[in-house]
Amino acid sequence: MLSTLCQRGKVVLRVSMVVQPLRSSLTTSAPKAARGGFQERLSRQGINLQRTGPTLRERLLGPTTGKPFIYGTYALMGASAAGIGMLCYYGMSMSNEVGARERIALWPQYVHDRIKATYGYLGGSLIVSASAAAAIARSPQLLRLISNGGIGTMVVTIAAMIGTGALCRSIDYESSAMKHAAWALHCATIGAVLAPLCLLGGPVLMRAAVYTLGIVGGLSATAICAPSEKFLMWSGPLSMGLGVVFVSSIGTFFLPPGSALGAGLASIVVYGGLILFSAFLLYDTQRVIKLAETYPVSNAYMPVKQYDPINAQMGIYMDVINIFMRIAMIMGGNQRRK
Repeated sequence: MLSTLCQRGKVVLRVSMVVQPLRSSLTTSAPKAARGGFQERLSRQGINLQRTGPTLRERLLGPTTGKPFIYGTYALMGASAAGIGMLCYYGMSMSNEVGARERIALWPQYVHDRIKATYGYLGGSLIVSASAAAAIARSPQLLRLISNGGIGTMVVTIAAMIGTGALCRSIDYESSAMKHAAWALHCATIGAVLAPLCLLGGPVLMRAAVYTLGIVGGLSATAICAPSEKFLMWSGPLSMGLGVVFVSSIGTFFLPPGSALGAGLASIVVYGGLILFSAFLLYDTQRVIKLAETYPVSNAYMPVKQYDPINAQMGIYMDVINIFMRIAMIMGGNQRRK
């Protein structure tokens, strides 16, 4: 391996030793006649040294044409068509495999209670986050502090969300008071992150909430009607997609949003993120159902920890939040263009 790297390094050095003198020879203050004769000899050999267009750097950092957002819209339309197709396919029982819809009648009562508690906490999480965002939006000082889009604010925000989420997950459900306090703190932190969206205006946020409700309802129905582990096999591709969106999100902090590359990364974050978290919702819905079905029941012979509906709903909760944020951003951008 070391010898191979050394050989490649030598090749690079040799090429640079050839290219550098050529570049320096083309940029020296030689007489015009000599340079003209040199260029004529190169042109006779089919070599043209004149620029025929912008460089790659100029294209990437130049003004955007808006095509990344157009392509993002096309990708979103395709994903929507695929989602509707899956809902019709599985909803009309065209698949021969058994899904959660067929097993509901066979569930014992504790499975119904677990799923009901999980989605109950999901609704409570959304209410707490919305209340926290509305409270912060009424304070200009807090809203200005959170809206500061610097790298420091991004680091603190990510650390706060990860820290409060880890704290909530680490507390057992039996510790009711501490568990619920940590849960409320985490939801309030997410609400603080959402507070700058209030600047888009109430009508935009209301429409975004309605669209989010429709998307979440349709995808949840698809996950329930689909075969039990159909979307649980998506964990690998979803993890890779999450990495791409996360890296693109970091890149938007270092590139001007009006540049071609900056607009491309922003399109990946918004449109690609919307598609990604919609797919995550399918995965997390089936994961919650499987967990409610398979989590063991504590008894005298096998005492286990109590089923934790707060931890179970965390994945779906973050999916809904990310879907809502991106829909609001898309609708806010469309409103500004009008």
